[in-house]
Amino acid sequence: MADFIDADLRGSRLERVDLAGAQLRAVDLAGAQFRGVDLSGTVMRGVELVDVDIHGEIENLTINGVDIGPLVEAELNRRYPERARMRPSDPAGFREAWDILGRLWEQTVDRARRLPPELLHESVEGEWSFIETLRHLVFATDAWIRRAILGDPSPWDPLDLPWDEMPDTPGVPRDRAARPSLDEVLRLRRDRVATVREVIDGLTAASLDSHTEPVEGPGWPRPRSYPVRECLLVVLNEEWEHRLYAERDLGALEAQGT
Repeated sequence: MADFIDADLRGSRLERVDLAGAQLRAVDLAGAQFRGVDLSGTVMRGVELVDVDIHGEIENLTINGVDIGPLVEAELNRRYPERARMRPSDPAGFREAWDILGRLWEQTVDRARRLPPELLHESVEGEWSFIETLRHLVFATDAWIRRAILGDPSPWDPLDLPWDEMPDTPGVPRDRAARPSLDEVLRLRRDRVATVREVIDGLTAASLDSHTEPVEGPGWPRPRSYPVRECLLVVLNEEWEHRLYAERDLGALEAQGT
């Protein structure tokens, strides 16, 4: 444990640091950036939360005595009426959700094609580029469908891109310097989309409620049994949320191009 009292730590970089149980009192965090941070169980008192932008999983978040989680969920569902269908409960619902995602992603890719190819490798405010986003979705499919559900212990393509905070894992690629073309990544992605489609088309009520067999060896997810429903919901959530991020950043790149 270390105490920092009356210390000037402006501009410090903390990466893969464990601050669980830390106490922050009279601390200036103005302009700070948090990415991939677990704030579960955090208690804040006497805070000034002004001009703050938060993207993430929000549940049981109480501000001034009001649980804002349900309010956020209701507003997001109002803005995106198809969002509620990303939590299906039966095989038909999963097939419908995958159809919706396919249609929406087709529109997003068409939008991306109208930009100069070099902009599709450009990061907006430190986020993944459009190409990197597609590569990460290939990783998500490889992890939760090909590895967890289908049992392939090493399903990775060299272009797979894990999330930035994932520890380096033997056999799992993480080439941030790769610059594949949009068409190259789309060929890979079409293969993975077809794999998900095959799994979803073969769903029954019994298989949806079943559990996977543990897959041994290094990789992600960790070697244990998972509910098939949970694996599929992870993929739906990844596809939905990253398309929204991509649309947001494409808007910024379009403005930059004009």
